[in-house]
Amino acid sequence: MPEGLALALYAAALRLLAPLYLLRLWRRGAKEALYRHALGERLGFYRGKTQPGRLFVHAVSLGETRAASALITALREREPGVKILLTHSTATGREAGEALLKDGDAQAWLPYDTPGAVRRFLRHWQPRLGVLMETEVWPTLQREAERAGVPMVLANARLSARSLRQGQRFGALLRPAARRMTLALAQTEADAQRIREMGTARVEVAGNLKYDIAMDPALIARGQAWAKQIGRPVLMLAVSREGEEAALLAEWTKWPAPRPLLAIVPRHPQRFDEIAALITSAGFTLARRSGWGDEPPVEALQADVWLGDSMREMPLYYGLASVALLGGSFEPLGGQNLIEAAACGCPVLAGPHTFNFAEATELSLAAGAAERCASMGNAVTRGLALCADAPAREAMSRNALSFSSAHRGAAARMAKALL
Repeated sequence: MPEGLALALYAAALRLLAPLYLLRLWRRGAKEALYRHALGERLGFYRGKTQPGRLFVHAVSLGETRAASALITALREREPGVKILLTHSTATGREAGEALLKDGDAQAWLPYDTPGAVRRFLRHWQPRLGVLMETEVWPTLQREAERAGVPMVLANARLSARSLRQGQRFGALLRPAARRMTLALAQTEADAQRIREMGTARVEVAGNLKYDIAMDPALIARGQAWAKQIGRPVLMLAVSREGEEAALLAEWTKWPAPRPLLAIVPRHPQRFDEIAALITSAGFTLARRSGWGDEPPVEALQADVWLGDSMREMPLYYGLASVALLGGSFEPLGGQNLIEAAACGCPVLAGPHTFNFAEATELSLAAGAAERCASMGNAVTRGLALCADAPAREAMSRNALSFSSAHRGAAARMAKALL
């Protein structure tokens, strides 16, 4: 199919779906109010005057925003006066991104990928450069940026073999978008090769920004202090996804008391209540992190399960945990980022599905910072064994810290390439 026809059909489909898109945002806003904020920006309508020449960084959600924080810090070190336009698509990303702003910076929603919305976005902000984080490639944005003379860079870029196959099925749309990318800064050589296959001409391997994310030492220390108060090991399911919590609870019921404290930290905040109901329906006593402040109450210390229903406290949870099970890896979802766990010195047990973070996982396994488990049942068995084996846990923790330290430097390399 010719590119022009593919883009026309794509734009027509998005226009037809626009009411459903806005309705979905409004409904999500019932639980996360920020989704209802500045809805006009989603269609490219922005208020106020702009200062042309900002460096535009798009971090779709929380994980990308955390990675962008390391890049933005490095950009400011190289060019102290740089002005940033930080855009997002999710409420968690926008909320976290607000803390990264300085005087002269701006924050907005990235518009829906229709020609009119994207043109209004580019006319209003007039960025000097666009930086998309990790996997975000939008056909209309790429075309309109090229027409407006705005170079576009894919930073911290990753592309799994599975995503490459999916992209090739929509090649009439995505290949031209990939060709229009001025530069891709890939996490690994394997990512770089797959991005070249999609059509991007200039691709450099720069490493993974997530090794450069600064973990809050105060949060880690608080988690470690809480672990001492609990007085028993803590097995945590970190950044869990659909289906994993129920599987873990089913396995947990098979083990007799006394057991370690079980902690579950879901990936998506809109699922907090759902997971709380799962825990109580399984017959366990529950303590929710949102129910207390700086110190857990006595009833929390005695509970069977903690639900990590708070935001931006992952260093606390990793400081608390004796062992972490890697969310997203026990269902065919590609896994979650285990680099943060390593930076906090937390041993990790990964499931069989880690294709979204393949190299980081393999390097962590090789360093002795993580282990692979074939199933949730195997992971629970191994996790309980590690909870009872302090020397083995401490060795994995030392390995994790060494692994994390050895792979830093991507932020400085990417900032240099961008500026």
